[in-house]
Amino acid sequence: MEAVTEISSSKMFGGYNKRYKHFSPTLGCSMTFHVYFPPSVQSTTKFPVLYWLSGLSCSDENFIIKSGAQRAAALEGIALVAPDTSPRGLNVEGEADSWDFGVGAGFYLNATQEKWKNWRMYDYVVKELPNVLNEIFPQLDVSCASISGHSMGGHGALTIYLKNLDKFKSVSAFAPIVNPVNCGWGQKAFSNYLGSNKSEWEEYDATYLVVKGKNFSVPILIDQGMDDKFLHDQLLPHKFEEACKSVNAPIQLRMQPGYDHSYFFIASFIDDHIRHHAQALKASKI
Repeated sequence: MEAVTEISSSKMFGGYNKRYKHFSPTLGCSMTFHVYFPPSVQSTTKFPVLYWLSGLSCSDENFIIKSGAQRAAALEGIALVAPDTSPRGLNVEGEADSWDFGVGAGFYLNATQEKWKNWRMYDYVVKELPNVLNEIFPQLDVSCASISGHSMGGHGALTIYLKNLDKFKSVSAFAPIVNPVNCGWGQKAFSNYLGSNKSEWEEYDATYLVVKGKNFSVPILIDQGMDDKFLHDQLLPHKFEEACKSVNAPIQLRMQPGYDHSYFFIASFIDDHIRHHAQALKASKI
């Protein structure tokens, strides 16, 4: 196991936000991630984990600094884990030419095109990071985990959940890119990372994955701002809702009047999402 170094620590609601750095063999570079450890009464307490995947141009810091999720996480006794959104520091030609592709825009997939071979955020989130957490932090119960995210990270949370129902107890998302095959952000990313084979694209599209007919015990919770400027051309939540209904997959799509795509929106409803996951995580322990 590569060394994990603590970069910073800040107390909040009785717990601690801690930022770490480690070398990722999966991505071939150093990566940072945040963990919020809720307050603990006993040293033997093991906390369930909620992974948060952030959106385009974000890092591991946005959610921890802006969402206010720690208040509810402290009350519910849930650890928050926020990884970065892509490899960094590889200096691949063109990686920083646009804000919606490359650095800060890993799309939580495993790239198949040689140039972008290090963009393997799917394996990093599903395999490597949980293993690192399990080995380094005995107070985290990574076998009891849920996943959430925003925009590109909402896409990541939904697709990772739908492909790994054995690993995650519940999923939620804010303004997720639910049908990337049919929007500009997804088409740009997928054509570069995955090439021209559209069937490979569908493996990272929640609207295609949900109709594969698995049994979902916990409703999928999605909040979407109705004043989100990306709603109609990039996010397409009703496409996903229709797909869910076609296979009787339980979904709670909440269209929120007046809200946009920002962290002000996320902060307004994050407590609901924390409670949604807390209920599923606790039920799995019974």
